[in-house]
Amino acid sequence: MDLQGAFHVYDTTLRDGAQQEGLNLSVADKLNIARQLDGLGVGYIEGGWPGANPKDTEFFRRAKEELDLRHARLAAFGATRRAGVKAADDPLVAALRDSGASVVTLVAKSHDRHVELALRTTLEENLAMVRDTVTHLREEGQTVFLDAEHFFDGYRDNRAYALEVLRTAAEAGADVVALCDTNGGMLPGWVSDVVHDVIETTGARVGIHCHNDTGCAVANTLAAVDAGATHVQGTLNGYGERTGNADLVAVVANLELKLDRQVLPQGLLREATRIAHAVAEVTNVPPASRQPYVGTSAFAHKAGLHASAIKVDPNLYQHMDPVAVGNDMRLLVSDMAGRASIELKGQELGYDLSGDKELVTRVTARVKEMEQRGFTFEAADASFELLLAEEVEGRRPSYFEIESWRVITETRPDGEAVSEATVKLRSEGVRYVVTGEGNGPVNALDAALREAIGQAFPEVAKFELIDYKVRILDQGHGTDAITRVLIETSDGESSWVTVGVGHNVIEASWGALVDGLTFGLRRHHR
Repeated sequence: MDLQGAFHVYDTTLRDGAQQEGLNLSVADKLNIARQLDGLGVGYIEGGWPGANPKDTEFFRRAKEELDLRHARLAAFGATRRAGVKAADDPLVAALRDSGASVVTLVAKSHDRHVELALRTTLEENLAMVRDTVTHLREEGQTVFLDAEHFFDGYRDNRAYALEVLRTAAEAGADVVALCDTNGGMLPGWVSDVVHDVIETTGARVGIHCHNDTGCAVANTLAAVDAGATHVQGTLNGYGERTGNADLVAVVANLELKLDRQVLPQGLLREATRIAHAVAEVTNVPPASRQPYVGTSAFAHKAGLHASAIKVDPNLYQHMDPVAVGNDMRLLVSDMAGRASIELKGQELGYDLSGDKELVTRVTARVKEMEQRGFTFEAADASFELLLAEEVEGRRPSYFEIESWRVITETRPDGEAVSEATVKLRSEGVRYVVTGEGNGPVNALDAALREAIGQAFPEVAKFELIDYKVRILDQGHGTDAITRVLIETSDGESSWVTVGVGHNVIEASWGALVDGLTFGLRRHHR
């Protein structure tokens, strides 16, 4: 089956997605992301605008030597020739021609007011620009797609002209005319009506490019496909300027899993979660936990009623098996947890609690009582596992005994504030008194604690604090409010999250630090 011929999945993360506020990709980043996208099996990867952007020009130069794409074809993005200049003589068109990309996506004005006010040319010349550029690039052996910019707004203002732009491109040899909801203001029913009309009137192969300003980018894309579009454009994780573009993973997952349309190579949709998170690491944009299909919360269950049903059949409260997109079901432990939640979470952590109702009741009551005091376990699996181990085994896992700790912060003559912490503890029968310095009190405590324990357990040297979150729980109390701290610790192979609660941020941080090291040692010694 020729997937590229039957249906186009076209990714524009490297070009349109890169316009997101705060997102800045190096050439190396773009090459890395392109490899990830190819692993997902998309048919086309839009690499950027060679000639107009030095970074994109460099990307296409390096792509020739460094990218070995198995599934995707690389597309260069650019504009139709300038008014009054032949396509063969336009330097920006030449950059597209020389980019090495087998596919060129041309953006063209399809809104009459944009032609006259932005391009400052006539409607007739704009049609000539489309015809001349498409024809020239086709003669040079490249496949050409046309992005009809502001198409839906142009269609409303001057339907005849918007359709004529599409017709001109198709007759000149454009393989696809993509209708762009550039301002993102459309709704699914409107998109469906317009796509129907375009296909019936022009006979062209239609694509769809949606922005998410109404929150409908994915729905609008699916409406276009239902109306006959066979080319979808989007970005991984929905990246893009303003509110973003259509999330390509959600689009293809809905097409494959809900509408039974095979649009990616068989089996590659299972890579979606891994790839979405890998790209988030490259972009340095934290993954959205509530992102459909691939978010960490997409299949997370918190209510006790849900857990009771899931214990009988996981599909009762899930719309699909998360394995299909490479994700996992998660049970969250919270003050909403019932006995079933605790049993299932225990099973997930390796404890069979089903035969001990008294134990389950005790753990459930303890979780609810601790959450009343400000603890949260839904994001701190490591702290919950320590609690569960304490209840099951009759004692809390311990590798050291704390005698005392203190921390001070002083301002030095040069104006720099430095914190110093002293920790006294016993481990493996030996008493340790250690002082640590840091750029803050938590950093100093972490340094002192790890140095002390590390003398008994050298593997602690691999542990590293990689994330730190603070939340004030009762804001009306001001500076004496209860504070919750979540700390993520890594040993270089995996990571775990612990929670601490106290009347001040240092006390809360200490609790989370101790839990983090205890859990790490338990994992290594278990």
